[in-house]
Amino acid sequence: MGESVTSEIRGMPVILPDGRFLGTVHDAVVDIESWSCTHLFVAKPSADLVEDRVHVAIPWRWVKAIEDVIILRWFPPTPIPRIPVNP
Repeated sequence: MGESVTSEIRGMPVILPDGRFLGTVHDAVVDIESWSCTHLFVAKPSADLVEDRVHVAIPWRWVKAIEDVIILRWFPPTPIPRIPVNP
């Protein structure tokens, strides 16, 4: 994913599989060896989805489609706790 493509997705809305709005893309994480996007970084997601609005990195494999918005194919159960609980 080149710079021109990453700049195009910055600010795009990210939508969960059930239609809820997660937040907007702040940036993309790119693997410099393969020049492929590995994650989308969403800053200040909705408080009802992520406790304390902690920034989240969305793995690229969770992305289903990119058009006017980014639609995810999967997202963990919400709300996501600020500090994950170990099983």
